[in-house]
Amino acid sequence: MQKTELGPRERILRAAADLLTREGRDAVTTRSVSAAAAVQPPTIYRHFGDMQQLIDDAASLGMVEYLTEKRSRRLTDDPIEDLRGGWDSHIDFGVRNPHVYAVLYADPRPNARPKAVVEGDAILRYLMQRIAEAGRLRVDVDRAAEMMHSACRGVAFTLISQLPEDRDPGLSHATREAILAAITTEGFDDPFGDTRIATRAIALKSLLESADTKTLSPTEAALLREWLDRLVRS
Repeated sequence: MQKTELGPRERILRAAADLLTREGRDAVTTRSVSAAAAVQPPTIYRHFGDMQQLIDDAASLGMVEYLTEKRSRRLTDDPIEDLRGGWDSHIDFGVRNPHVYAVLYADPRPNARPKAVVEGDAILRYLMQRIAEAGRLRVDVDRAAEMMHSACRGVAFTLISQLPEDRDPGLSHATREAILAAITTEGFDDPFGDTRIATRAIALKSLLESADTKTLSPTEAALLREWLDRLVRS
């Protein structure tokens, strides 16, 4: 479909995404977008409310292919290996799309996260929950996801900030494996006895969260979660 055949909202969004990808956030202005999309400036605000929302949506559009690939990727029998693949593709996206990545992750707004960030976080948590259900997570699902996300973003921004010839090609792999060593175990038969109770508690809690069970009342379920949390922290 040619650009002139698209509706005004789609033309605006695509124009903003193209400007953001090629030239960065500062290039996405009312004037530049309206000219590229062949619309009057008020049309932008009618469809998006303000430029911040347009920039967020443009960045999310830039992440669509990455998220589509993550959603469609066939999962293996090894949830930790699947998480490794997710880390690698996230780093690759950031390095290839530095301007888009900066909009998504360098401007934290807890109450107004871009749609792509929300979806990416949900995918990460799902991958982490699979590890927990396999009995291979050493820490709570939410903490593990936050540790992984924090480290992954840190590596991405470090690489983005460097010239290609100055980048350490082993940085991403080394950091990824260090985080995995901190949050995962070999499973229920891990020789480190002090982690086995916590590992089982994390696995049971994760299974209960994902299962649609009516066996326990809400009060009983809350009490069981409290006990499991206590075992995880013990």
